[in-house]
Amino acid sequence: MNPKITSEHLCRAAVVYVRQSTMGQVLEHTESRRRQYALAESARALGFAVVSTIDEDLGRSGSGTADRPGFQKLVAGVCSGEIGAVFCIEASRLARNGRDWHHLIDLCALVGALVIDADGTYDPRLMNDRLLLGLKGTMSEYELGLLRQRGLAARDSKAKRGELRFALPAGYCWNELGQIEIDPDERVGNAVRLVFRKFRELGSARQVFLWARQAGMPWPVMQSGSRGQGLAWQPPAYHNVILMLRHPMYAGAYVFGRTTQRVRLVGGRARKTEGHQKPMAGWNVLLRDHHAGYIGWEEFEQNQRMLGENAHMQKRRRASRREAAGRC
Repeated sequence: MNPKITSEHLCRAAVVYVRQSTMGQVLEHTESRRRQYALAESARALGFAVVSTIDEDLGRSGSGTADRPGFQKLVAGVCSGEIGAVFCIEASRLARNGRDWHHLIDLCALVGALVIDADGTYDPRLMNDRLLLGLKGTMSEYELGLLRQRGLAARDSKAKRGELRFALPAGYCWNELGQIEIDPDERVGNAVRLVFRKFRELGSARQVFLWARQAGMPWPVMQSGSRGQGLAWQPPAYHNVILMLRHPMYAGAYVFGRTTQRVRLVGGRARKTEGHQKPMAGWNVLLRDHHAGYIGWEEFEQNQRMLGENAHMQKRRRASRREAAGRC
């Protein structure tokens, strides 16, 4: 028996914290998940009569920018004083950011709870153990940042060559050589060409939408599912019209990094949101004449100017209506 595990610890419960960072890991790295669940038997073998498992954070990052209900449940359990030991396959599973890590260690020290992983048993009340736990947390945070930095650099390098694969809009597909080509399905190609022809004729995305709805035109849309990405035909929607008219790939350009993430503080915690549009000058990659287009680049730029002017006119009309309503 480890001398750090006392009768005081054994009369309380043990908690096994199970986490994997992404759903891809959950589906593919089954051995890691099996080893984590097996820690419950290890806890019982050490003499803990009550053992519970927290696995609500499977598929959730420990970087601190994602909600982790399992971690919050763990913190609440430690605060209650009912937990004698926290089991994890490696300490980095608990948190990949210093704020969550040190908060949990401080709480464990206050209530006298142990942290147990494959490397050993740690009592945060002992200075040597606290030092080791602090180093583990710092190294874990550094490792995550380094891996992310390397991954992003490799991704961006491949994108700058026009070789990075990603989900393509309706009307395009990847061929066997890893090149982008127009979808060989003539029905899809004809529908896309018709949209751009109608926009030139009508001069407004809204008018294109109204025309497509009145004509009962089915709209090609790429959807992601459990079996990957596939094309579906849906009733026309205004946002799909805008997405198609604004997408530079239809003008033969390979583009990457048109959107960005933003992080803001909510209740003292970082919250990440995605999909924020960047101006063309801020795109990570723009390779014109990369593949066959449905329209030329000059026409694409004309379309963007027309969409911008239409949006400006709509804002002015809404402002005028609000002013008129205010005078009534």
